Amino acid sequence: MIAIELMATASSAVDHALHTLASTPLAEPAPKGIDTDNVVTFFASKIAPILLAVLGVIFIGRASRGEISKVLTSSAIAIIGLAFIAGAATLFFVGDYLINLIFE
Repeated sequence: MIAIELMATASSAVDHALHTLASTPLAEPAPKGIDTDNVVTFFASKIAPILLAVLGVIFIGRASRGEISKVLTSSAIAIIGLAFIAGAATLFFVGDYLINLIFE
């Protein structure tokens, strides 16, 4: 009699434990990745204008002190840097076009 009651209690406890384990998720869903389009848009719309404003203030400060050659050199370096960034973006779109063209 005691063994039957012990088995019934153990069976009830195991059933409750298994039901609890079955109802809780064991692993979180896999991450979907980083939304790089929004990250690039954020940098282009918020960070880049601030950096360009800082460069402008530095150039105006140097020009007011009479360091025109340094201003021209820094301006040329900044323009070349922007050209490299634009070239990289262009190559990205050209590469995407070529991949779509080849693998269609």
